[in-house]
Amino acid sequence: MIRVCLAGATGWVGRPLAEALQDSEDLALVAAVARRAKGERIAEVAISGTVEDALQTPSDVFVDYTSAAAVKGNVLKAIAAGRHVVVGSSGMTDSDYEEIDAASRAKEVGVIAVGNFAVSAALLQRFALEAAKHMPSMEIIDIAYAEKVDAPSGTARELAWRLSEAGTPAPSQIHSLRLPGYTIGLEVRFGREDERLTLTYDGGPGAKPYIGGTLLAIRRAPELKGLVRGLDRIL
Repeated sequence: MIRVCLAGATGWVGRPLAEALQDSEDLALVAAVARRAKGERIAEVAISGTVEDALQTPSDVFVDYTSAAAVKGNVLKAIAAGRHVVVGSSGMTDSDYEEIDAASRAKEVGVIAVGNFAVSAALLQRFALEAAKHMPSMEIIDIAYAEKVDAPSGTARELAWRLSEAGTPAPSQIHSLRLPGYTIGLEVRFGREDERLTLTYDGGPGAKPYIGGTLLAIRRAPELKGLVRGLDRIL
C-alpha cells in the first residue's frame, strides 16, 4: 500500500483525485492539505492547513496540486522530509526543476513532474517532437482561462524544454493567451515552404482526464531516484 499526502486536496483536480485514492486498492490517502479547509475532513483524513503539518503524518508519496506560487516550496519541503513527489502544479522554471532534481538525488527519492497528465496532451507532445525533426520552424500558443496566473503554462514550458533537450531549437517565445471561455489548451504551428502543420490539444472543464495519469505517477515515483519530467516517460 502506497501512502499519499495530497496538497490542494479540495481543488479542481485535488478533490476528484482524493476520491480516486479512496477507491484504490493499492493507494491510501493518509494526509491532505488545503489552506482554506483546515480542520475539515476527506473521509477519515483531517485536512491540514500547511504542508509542514501534513508531513508529520507518515507517508510515501507527496502530491502537489496547489498553485504556481506555492509548488516549489512545497516540493522542496517534501523532498527534505524524505518523500517521493508527484508534481501536478505548473509555474516552475527549468532552473527550478534543476534544483529539485539535485535535492531529490541527494535524498534518494523520486520526483515525477508533468505539465499535463491528460493522455491527449502527452500525445501532442510526442507528435510535436517527431514533427520538429522535419519542420524545425514553429510557434507554441498556450491558451488558458482568464484567471490562470502563470504564463506560459506547465504544458507549454514542458514542451519547450523537451524540444531543446532533443536538440531542436525551441521558439524564442511562447504566446500565452488568457481568455474567458477557455479551460486549458496548447497549439503548435509548424511552417515550411509551401506547407503547414498544426497540432492542437483542448482540455475540457472536467478533471477526469488528469486522474489516471496522476495515479500512475504515484505508483511509479517510489521506483525512481531524481527527477523525471513528462508523462510519456513513465507510460
